[in-house]
Amino acid sequence: MDIRKNMEIRKNMTKVIAMYLPQYHRIPENDLWWGNGYTDWKAVKEAKPLFSGHEQPKIPRKKEYYDLSNLEAIRNQVQMANDYEVYGFGIYHYWFSSKQVLLDTPTRLLSQNKDINTHFFLMWDNGSWKRTWSNVKFSNSWAPLYENNNDGPEILAELIYGDEEEWEKHFNYLLPFFEDERYIKIDDKPLFGIFNQDNDSETLKKMFEYWNKLAKENGLNGVAILGKENIYGKTVADYQFNYEPSTHGWVGKNCVQRAFNKAKDKLLIKTGRLRKYKYDDIWKKIIKDFSEDKAYLPGAFVKYDDTPRRGKKSSIVVGESPKLFEYYMKKLLLKCNDSKKEYLFLTAWNEWGEGAYLEPDEVNGFQYLESLKRALSNF
Repeated sequence: MDIRKNMEIRKNMTKVIAMYLPQYHRIPENDLWWGNGYTDWKAVKEAKPLFSGHEQPKIPRKKEYYDLSNLEAIRNQVQMANDYEVYGFGIYHYWFSSKQVLLDTPTRLLSQNKDINTHFFLMWDNGSWKRTWSNVKFSNSWAPLYENNNDGPEILAELIYGDEEEWEKHFNYLLPFFEDERYIKIDDKPLFGIFNQDNDSETLKKMFEYWNKLAKENGLNGVAILGKENIYGKTVADYQFNYEPSTHGWVGKNCVQRAFNKAKDKLLIKTGRLRKYKYDDIWKKIIKDFSEDKAYLPGAFVKYDDTPRRGKKSSIVVGESPKLFEYYMKKLLLKCNDSKKEYLFLTAWNEWGEGAYLEPDEVNGFQYLESLKRALSNF
């Protein structure tokens, strides 16, 4: 086949974007909250198996516990992603206010080195960071197994939306990324994701309207907002996606499923049983609930097990294999290509603390990456 024709065909295919955790480098806040030198690698290394046949700890191939403040580590990741036809990364963005932005070293390194051949967009985890015992809504407890001070503040990093002045500062921080020719776009608008559309939706609507105004003033066509679907149906984004495997695993697609799953989880924890979910069951629900709606962009996952972070309160997906991953990815990609979906969001490139990763490990080597490449080559 003529190479130009082949490139044009592949250009119109669904592209896989792997979600990317930038946490693997030391920051003062992690030192303070979880202990000196803490990154997710500490939790990954110290994870313990919870049942017979439970594969823990997860060990990167050749024990490559990389440091993402090292530019060469990022270059190596990008080269590997390119080799296996991963289009780009959805990099988690931790903006709490103009006075506190965390874990952005890898994103800045990528932006500063234009020769790194990949695509990327930012996915804002718009919630506060808290301690496990806190009941603060729209917040994350990052490393509950490593909390060493129950007398400390319940909120560690507080999300503050602020007013137009603060929104403009956030936009100006994002603008150099939006202007990067590698930045992922939809309808010629830079894509920006948010996890919590239901976290003060009215403020988010006003903020994104203001951002669209600022974007046009800066020569852009606007900003395309991608939002994780929520059980309440609150939407402020232009495009919706399901974060997997939680949406079709332990959260649910609506309030009824959510209530049922929460009651079931409480019973399991109370009786000392683990929260296990079948790989096949979750994937079948993902395929079944696929939508051809133009505003819907699909989500998928490699595997999942957050034992390193949660211990006995973890969510563990069992029954995974590279063969099954390839099988279901082919089915989902067929639907995506038939419906002309531009992107598919995959959990994840390197969520080692949640057992959700494409990167090679000591047990499976490159098998999951090879499975993905075969699934993509199928089209």
